[in-house]
Amino acid sequence: MTIRHVVAWKLAADDAQTRADQAAEVARRLNALDGVVPQLLRVSAGANVAHSDLNWDVTLVADVESLTALEEYQVHPAHVEVAGYIRSVVASRVAVDFEV
Repeated sequence: MTIRHVVAWKLAADDAQTRADQAAEVARRLNALDGVVPQLLRVSAGANVAHSDLNWDVTLVADVESLTALEEYQVHPAHVEVAGYIRSVVASRVAVDFEV
């Protein structure tokens, strides 16, 4: 069973340009995990490009082989480092994990 891990973040900055810059940096850091975190089968992250007044600022879609692999991804040192940056700029987070 493959697990798809989808996460979206609203960033805390009041300034639209700062939010856009931080969203791009979050996406860059998450995409850089490809080939570094062995549990990731696929990873794609991107900053929102439309309806910034309604949509969340940045989203991650990642596939892993199992719930165990998802747990291993969560504690991988490279992911922990990226998560630390994300926590420093985020206001709220929503996630869902489902079988594909």
